[in-house]
Amino acid sequence: MTYPEAIRYLNSLANYEKNINYSYKETIKLERVRDFLSLIGNPQKSLRVIHVAGTKGKGSTCAFMAYILREAGFCVGLYTSPHLNDFRERIRILCPLVLRKRSPAKDFEGMISKGALLSLVQELKPVINKYNRQSKYGALSFFEAYTSIAFLYFKREQIDFAVLETGMGGRLDATNTANSLACGITPVSLEHTQKLGKTLAKISKEKAGIIKSKGAIVISALQNKAAAKVIYNRCKKFQARFFEVGRQIKYFKAGPGFTIKGLRKIYKHLRLRLLGAHQMANASLAVGLVEVLSFYGFNIGSRAIRKGLYNTIWPGRCEVIQKNPLIILDGAQNLASAQVLRKTIKDNFSATNRGGSAFGGRYRKLILVLGISADKDIAGICRTLSPLADEIILTRAATSRAADPEKLAGYFKRKLHLTPSVKEAKLLAKSLAGEKDLILVTGSLFVAGEFRDVGR
Repeated sequence: MTYPEAIRYLNSLANYEKNINYSYKETIKLERVRDFLSLIGNPQKSLRVIHVAGTKGKGSTCAFMAYILREAGFCVGLYTSPHLNDFRERIRILCPLVLRKRSPAKDFEGMISKGALLSLVQELKPVINKYNRQSKYGALSFFEAYTSIAFLYFKREQIDFAVLETGMGGRLDATNTANSLACGITPVSLEHTQKLGKTLAKISKEKAGIIKSKGAIVISALQNKAAAKVIYNRCKKFQARFFEVGRQIKYFKAGPGFTIKGLRKIYKHLRLRLLGAHQMANASLAVGLVEVLSFYGFNIGSRAIRKGLYNTIWPGRCEVIQKNPLIILDGAQNLASAQVLRKTIKDNFSATNRGGSAFGGRYRKLILVLGISADKDIAGICRTLSPLADEIILTRAATSRAADPEKLAGYFKRKLHLTPSVKEAKLLAKSLAGEKDLILVTGSLFVAGEFRDVGR
């Protein structure tokens, strides 16, 4: 088997990230993943796991933790989804500099090598095929198989910690087969309502499903009242030790940086490379999750926290990929994320900003390149981002989930450009933009990833 053949095999498995036409509760079965993992030795049971669920900020929070723990001298497995351009981005191992065998990648340092992924697929393919033929729970999906690969890879690499981001939900997510040292819940908002439920309470119940063992340690971001109630009751059911950002953990802007008042210490003069005030909240949640490892005898120092936060790189999240014209990519794919993105653009790049951001705080016009998945809150996202734009290019990612640009057009009143692909949208945006303009690419991580990759 060659590497391209391995990728084709993984792509042949049912992929519910790309196909939205399925019944969530009837199709997604945690028993299936547990059953399969038992055939390969239950690698997840050997891992020290920190598990994160939520609607927005999951990936950033996980990245902050991984970089902090790396700075503290640990080798950390980082499992996230979806990817921007390459499957391998989802499975990474970050180790201290002195232990690195290869030069770090600029964007996705430590991602699994093609050789390692090929070897694991070769090994597991016959096991997966046999299981899929005989399973009483149905065939493994792409995400379930890939999560199993990640667990086995992390076990064999003998990592110190595994930081796991859930996929869509939490309760039935393949990552929830692992037991965790600590659970984090990032802000919960309405998303995937066709699958997770129509109300915030129902969605929160799915997310809080990662809290599943007596005496669990849980840290939650500041939540809407309905979500907070569900999370609190779940913690009460399992007698969890429960901490919240905004109560036991606090943060505030201080000069050019910010300060976190954690569970154990006060951390001053903190700086982030990731843009947006919301990233201070994500960083605070990450610091809290790292601090509670002291309950297990792992004491992370202030220096590791400070350096880890600053060194965190998380592509595709308000990422500046070019100047003159300024090009910013952000995978905002729901209403809450779109609202955060709008504020971040206004705070850091808007012509009305007088705060003197690192990017000058000025642009002549903003060209919005927008593509949204069909199962998202299209109306809400369009209403939120429309006021930012002077010119709008509507497009679609190369996935069956993508909404037709013509469907998006009905939510805008100004002059529009419609393109059938992200490649054409990129060419058009660059032809329209002057050196002092800003091109904002958003609405979907699929769109941001394609824009980032095409022509490179």
